[in-house]
Amino acid sequence: MAKKFLRSLIGASLLAAATLAQAEDPRVVAITQIVEHPALDAAHQGVKDELAERGYREGESLTLMHESAQGNSAIASQIARKFVGENPDVIVAIATPSAQTVASAARNIPVVFSAVTDPVAAKLVKSWEKPGANITGVSDMLPIDKHLEMIQRALPDVQTIGTVYNPGEANAAALVELLEEKLTERGLKLEKGAATKTSEVLGAARSLVGKVDAIYLTTDNTVISAAEAVISVGERSQIPVFAADTATVERGAVAAMGFNYYKHGRQTGAMVARILEGAKPADTPVEVMEELDLYVNPRAAERMGITLPDDLIQEATKVVKND
Repeated sequence: MAKKFLRSLIGASLLAAATLAQAEDPRVVAITQIVEHPALDAAHQGVKDELAERGYREGESLTLMHESAQGNSAIASQIARKFVGENPDVIVAIATPSAQTVASAARNIPVVFSAVTDPVAAKLVKSWEKPGANITGVSDMLPIDKHLEMIQRALPDVQTIGTVYNPGEANAAALVELLEEKLTERGLKLEKGAATKTSEVLGAARSLVGKVDAIYLTTDNTVISAAEAVISVGERSQIPVFAADTATVERGAVAAMGFNYYKHGRQTGAMVARILEGAKPADTPVEVMEELDLYVNPRAAERMGITLPDDLIQEATKVVKND
């Protein structure tokens, strides 16, 4: 009887030790990012910081993997396959191309996307409310009406707006379609310059010279990665460049009204934590950012031939003063 009790006690102790060891095993999160630029880098940092604040600290209770595809869709596919082979607890995909490649490769691993504009149009989820599979996330759908209002306040006589975009990126194409619709409602015209890779952005921007009164850049990753090329065209040709990404204002754009991508990453990180704790992506609604920041750059405006109105400057979250 004593031996039986002792064996039971030892067995229970071993089970408890195994359970404790299992509980102490770090969770594994893999982050794939289509390209490195300030907005997406900020989202990446936000994910990490939010997880750390919730107790998932890298090197302690969390093993974190991160890869950037450097704007190359083939590399994004390789990263997706590599991460699936590692079988992490969650894969975080930053931007639409990375999310699409991960969605194709990861059938049984929870996926959380970040900085994806329209996940339904990108065929990542069935609906915003009920994603329906192993993927959900946080959208950065643009408030284009507010952006156009900003441009018209800065340029009351604007008639034609140009944009540079990558027609091969699903969300970029969807945004341009929405932009054209919104411009038509306001009696304005759109001129488009196509760039399927960053090396084509400068030529696409130059194609707009003489045709447009202003240039507006969406959150197209191909274009934002080479935003300086568009800004240089704006300065030489006296065409004001506006953007949806506030970090672009610090790089020389006139103004932008957009999301704080660090906060966007924090919101994504909170969703990742919930999934690590048992939430199912299929039943987790896609979330959106609602808080907007207005950045203005009066000196950039002067270089592009305009003066920003005082009331717009006074409303700004941040006034950039670089030369």
